[in-house]
Amino acid sequence: MEQKSIFSVISPIMAGPSSSHTAGAVRLGLMARNIYNKPFKKVKFILYNSFATTGFGHGTDKGLLAGLLGYSVDDADIKRIFDIVKGIDYSYEYVEDMSRHPNSVDFIIDDNMTISGDSIGAGEIRISNINGFSADIDGKYDTLILSYRDKPGMISKVSNLIQKQKVNIASLHCDRDSKGGVATMYVALDIPVGDEVLGQIKQIKDVFYTANVRKLK
Repeated sequence: MEQKSIFSVISPIMAGPSSSHTAGAVRLGLMARNIYNKPFKKVKFILYNSFATTGFGHGTDKGLLAGLLGYSVDDADIKRIFDIVKGIDYSYEYVEDMSRHPNSVDFIIDDNMTISGDSIGAGEIRISNINGFSADIDGKYDTLILSYRDKPGMISKVSNLIQKQKVNIASLHCDRDSKGGVATMYVALDIPVGDEVLGQIKQIKDVFYTANVRKLK
């Protein structure tokens, strides 16, 4: 039997009228913020399908921006986020594409990272793509994200370092653009790896990018 989240039974406490269009949007923004993992000055949001056609009335545009800025789902300031935000260049594009989820968005941050995600209902979300690589990150686990040069032994090097800290791996997903090309790894963990282990992973040859993404609350 499929286990249900509490969000499947009741909607989250939120500043907005819709769990999928408002709370889901904020949570997508929060997850994109965690993945990008550094200050930013520019973001373009591409909203698809229902997000594009009905999201404006539900505050989806405000929720996405507020989440990316670190606001929580129940923060009353979300409703006036456009009046609060300073020093960030933000824009929105609206697209119909039936190959995408009805409530889907791309975050293009500082023109160097694209994060795609879906709001799948009752405030729950899924990150589906990062810079062209497939992903399946729902914010329910602490997740270690790596980008690296594809070569033999990389998975064992990373997993051995995690094991030494006695952290249990819930799931592991890899993708690559070509043999020997750029690859990504997403490791869902019961608890986050510590700074020492993260530092050791960063020192592995041909690792380009790491992020220790905390689960959403």
